[in-house]
Amino acid sequence: MVGWLLETESLRAFLQHLVDDAVAASEADGCGVTVQRQGRPLTVVSTGGLADKLDEKQYGQDDGPCLQALRTGQVVHVTDMLGETRWGSYPRFAADLGVGSALSVPIPARTHTAGALNFYAAAPDAFTEDDRHTLTVFAARAGGGIALAQRLADAEDFTRDLQAALVSRSVIDQAIGAVMQRQQCGEEQAFDLLRRLSQQTNVKLRDVCTRLLTDLAGEPPAPRTPLRPRP
Repeated sequence: MVGWLLETESLRAFLQHLVDDAVAASEADGCGVTVQRQGRPLTVVSTGGLADKLDEKQYGQDDGPCLQALRTGQVVHVTDMLGETRWGSYPRFAADLGVGSALSVPIPARTHTAGALNFYAAAPDAFTEDDRHTLTVFAARAGGGIALAQRLADAEDFTRDLQAALVSRSVIDQAIGAVMQRQQCGEEQAFDLLRRLSQQTNVKLRDVCTRLLTDLAGEPPAPRTPLRPRP
């Protein structure tokens, strides 16, 4: 799965590849992948032509098999859409689109992103026990891919934060050195002077230091070269 994710250009491409293979390996005619971010569900990829319409109907009424699977962490199986009485007007809507049965499988929670795979088929009772097992495996792979992508994104965020901290530290150190030279004082005294100036002017310490160095040199200070990942 890791190799599969790394071979694709993005998490979206990985999930698209996954659902295409899941549909091919089962009796499903299509699938949509729903993830929930900041409390809002959205369909990130789909295949088969109807998933977007089916998902949007559920999102609009804030109820449906896919949302139930996402929220409860339980597989939701609809054997006959025409005979289904749950979820208000959704079953009739799905049946009118030619959907006879559906299977919604939660993506195992490994990050703060909840999700579910929503499979549908034209025939009633299309999903066998083997299908349910197979599609649960695909949902687990989706969860693993999302978790790995999230960790990679978190690592990139950490690197950017560290680079920004190094740039700030560089500017502050340069300003401390300039104050020490002009005021003939120690490092702690120079830092205390800059800190008090920051508090009095209600300006961030880094910005105070940048302005000071710019006034002295006639141009903004040159930051240190940011960290770069090893090849």
